[in-house]
Amino acid sequence: MMPLGMASVGDTNTIVKITGRDEVRQHLAELGFVVGEKVTVVSQMGGNMILSIKDSRVALDRTMAMRIMV
Repeated sequence: MMPLGMASVGDTNTIVKITGRDEVRQHLAELGFVVGEKVTVVSQMGGNMILSIKDSRVALDRTMAMRIMV
């Protein structure tokens, strides 16, 4: 298990756990980041990551991505 923020571009991983306060977990869930879902790292620029999840693309900053365990 590792944080999504450590994944490489092109990696597809399955979310196993989401850490952080309830509001943070709720926000991520609304974006589609839920346990069991597959997420692919599309690109990384500066402190941001472009992720593909549930047929959509989402930009997350690295601190948010570090709360998602894959």
